[in-house]
Amino acid sequence: QSGRPPRRGGRGGRATQVAPLRMVNGRQFGGQLTQPDDDAISTSAASVTSPLQADAPEFRPGQTHTARPPRVQQPRPQRRRGSRSTAKDLPTRIHEDIDNKQYECAICTNEIQRNSRVWSCKTCWTVFHLSCVKKWATAKREEQRPQNGQDDSSQHWRCPGCNLPKEVIPKSFTCWCEKETDPRSLPGLPPFSCGQTCSREHEIPKKCPHPCQELCHAGPCPPCPNMGPSQMCFCGRETVTKRCIDTDYENGWTCGAVCGELMPCGEHYCTRSCHEGLCGACEEMVDVKCYCGKVERQMWCCDRQEEKTSRLELAHGQDADGEESWIGSFDCGQICGRPYDCGSHICEKTCHPLDAATPHCPKSPDIVTHCPCGKTLLSDISNSARTSCEDRVPNCDKPCLKLLACGHECQQICHAGDCLPCMQVVTIHCRCGRTASPSICHQGVEEPPQCARVCRATLNCGRHQCDERCCSGEKKASERLSKKKPRALNAAQRPSNEDFEAEHICTRVCGRSLKCGNHECQELCHKGPCGSCREAIFDDISCNCGRTVLQSPLPCGTKPPPCRYECERPKACGHPQVAHNCHLGDESCPKCPFLTTKSCLCGKHQMKNQPCWLTEVRCGEVCGERLKSCRTHNCRKPCHRPGDCEDATSHCQQECGKEKSCGHPDSAPCHAPRPCKEDKPCAHKIFITCKCQRIKKEAPCNTTRHTRGNLDRSLDCDDECARLERNRRLALALNIDPETHKDDHIPYSAETLNMFLNNVQWAQAQEKEMRLLAADPGTKRLRFKPMASHQRAFIHSLAEDFGFDSESMDPEPHRHVAIFKTPRFVMAPMKTLAECARIRHSQRLASAAAAAENAAVKVKKSNVEAEPYNAFLLTGVRFGLTVEELRSAIQPVLTGTPVQLDISFLPSEDVVLK
Repeated sequence: QSGRPPRRGGRGGRATQVAPLRMVNGRQFGGQLTQPDDDAISTSAASVTSPLQADAPEFRPGQTHTARPPRVQQPRPQRRRGSRSTAKDLPTRIHEDIDNKQYECAICTNEIQRNSRVWSCKTCWTVFHLSCVKKWATAKREEQRPQNGQDDSSQHWRCPGCNLPKEVIPKSFTCWCEKETDPRSLPGLPPFSCGQTCSREHEIPKKCPHPCQELCHAGPCPPCPNMGPSQMCFCGRETVTKRCIDTDYENGWTCGAVCGELMPCGEHYCTRSCHEGLCGACEEMVDVKCYCGKVERQMWCCDRQEEKTSRLELAHGQDADGEESWIGSFDCGQICGRPYDCGSHICEKTCHPLDAATPHCPKSPDIVTHCPCGKTLLSDISNSARTSCEDRVPNCDKPCLKLLACGHECQQICHAGDCLPCMQVVTIHCRCGRTASPSICHQGVEEPPQCARVCRATLNCGRHQCDERCCSGEKKASERLSKKKPRALNAAQRPSNEDFEAEHICTRVCGRSLKCGNHECQELCHKGPCGSCREAIFDDISCNCGRTVLQSPLPCGTKPPPCRYECERPKACGHPQVAHNCHLGDESCPKCPFLTTKSCLCGKHQMKNQPCWLTEVRCGEVCGERLKSCRTHNCRKPCHRPGDCEDATSHCQQECGKEKSCGHPDSAPCHAPRPCKEDKPCAHKIFITCKCQRIKKEAPCNTTRHTRGNLDRSLDCDDECARLERNRRLALALNIDPETHKDDHIPYSAETLNMFLNNVQWAQAQEKEMRLLAADPGTKRLRFKPMASHQRAFIHSLAEDFGFDSESMDPEPHRHVAIFKTPRFVMAPMKTLAECARIRHSQRLASAAAAAENAAVKVKKSNVEAEPYNAFLLTGVRFGLTVEELRSAIQPVLTGTPVQLDISFLPSEDVVLK
């Protein structure tokens, strides 16, 4: 604590520097020496900053105190950060690394200190920040949460250190032995230790009944140093006591001596060495005989069957007792063959225990009293009784009705011997149960056939279909789906708890790529997202510059960490690097912002102020080079690399453009150097006229190499042409100028012309419809589309001028106008509405000019000496402009003002607003 001034006010208070109390020449100094007013500021500052010293000169009143030079404080050497611990055991390494600030959390990569709140994995013993591991576990749980939104308690999260699944999310901070919650950091104890005995069970190298006697510590407990309990060997003859780590609590131990226990057969003893559990089956070889006495052989004692005694009478003179007996231990499987007492038949049973007396014949008359089917007495069938076992047993006329192996009854008439195979026809269903067909009985072993129906049921994974032929679970799937209620479109998704049939459990491997991008899901095909990758990475992952490192182990798919240092990669252009953080190799550095002078792609210009990162600079000019493929056209592409003209990859695709025999350019693709074929008609448009040039018609040229097409074609003149020709000849004969002599008659009413000028384009379309009706003698009526009232008024007025009858029909909004031809209709007016509007405009101009000439002859004094006024003069107005159109155009400007403008048309076609 040297070099630090004491603190006042207790913990957390404000630190105040106080000079230490020292004794000099019997006097106590608790302050600082004073200085004269004229002393240097530097001297007083030095006395303030340095405390009193024991070796200061003696103070004498009236004498000037000479300040000593300030003591130069030597800089403290910085404490070197310790290296990672190299202790042999894991707990000591964890304790030392946390004390030396060398232990990093594998999630946030920050250091774990003694005042941190931590959690330790019980599998890999890696230590993490409690807040970090809680966020990690919660995030992994959210990734695996089902799409239906329900919480699944069976979900796991994986430890970032060992990548093994965990079920419980850590919530509290405890000591290493978990006896104390929120332990305090005490000096002299390991980090996060409660100071009590660990008392955890030993797990390394194996579990034992003794608790750990070490102080609360990190990592696994050390091997148990205690002595284990006394243990007897398997046979119980010897007892031994060993160290706890050498004691086998699960398997016990053997002394190696011979067991000697009596075997289960009761005859032999166990010859194995001291062993665990029962001695097992006896494997001694013994001589045995079968039940019928025909076979004798050696076999293991444990393989002998139930022992049974057999007796057999011997022939006269073989034995004094006249009887042989033995104990049979197995069935040899041979036919007995012992003769019955009748002497005609023998026993047909397989090996069985024998009796001493000769067996009675089962076919004797006293035993057989019924027919072979057992339904009728022999006395009811025949009057003659059987006297010998060799007499035939008569049959009755009733069906056998014995139960066969297939479950049906035998339909044969009473018979001796075995029944014939069942020939009954039954209905058998296929595996899916959709098809039934008749078949002969399968003798009790029924194999359902397979139909050709393909099952289209969806498997439990939701990704695949069954696609099996004659699936036995198809009917069950249909019943399951029929019970499922339909879900509304806006309703939440229901949990997928359907019980799928065993036939519709998908057994394919999922095979989808996991989030790590390196492995595929090896689980069975399933719904929803795949889980996280279970693999781990045991190599450190660093950024590009290597200054930011994530230490292993890490989950598979971990991306390199973001680096806070600046990128130091040099640019290829040589310019300084733009300031940005270190990044991965797949990310490019920011583009160079410097401006340079570069040559364009075609090399014709030097483009200034171009960004350095721009590799292709274009001047925008058209190339104009002669194409090499045709030597006729020029390249039309904008600035490009040399040799990259239009014909770089194919022949010239421009139009040929050469003049054909008809005079039009050839529009076919370039075919140089071959001449134009002209085998197809020319598609260019030309005008065909009559001889007087009045009628014109647009038509394709249609000229080929061998024909002239429509070039020499002309139209026939009509009656109008004849009328105009007649008028021209009369004008020549009467010496009349046709330009000055014009018909100014207007066959339309003023209302029709005014409404025509309000909407010229639409009115001309309606006029065209009426002229088509007038020109077609076969059409008597015309119905217009529904329209507004002012448009219907125009149709009525125009129909009146044409001589048609008109009528409005249907209510709004479907009200329309229908016009009809009547006897008063003669022909359509010779002049169109547009021509009549021009004639009326010319008449107004002429009348206005005449009025101006008359006014110039006699001008009133009031008109000459009137007061001047302000007005607007509109020049260059369009033809046919009306007063109503002008008022509607200037009305928005005058809204809200008391000004009213009068509109006047001048003879010069200008308009005055005053």
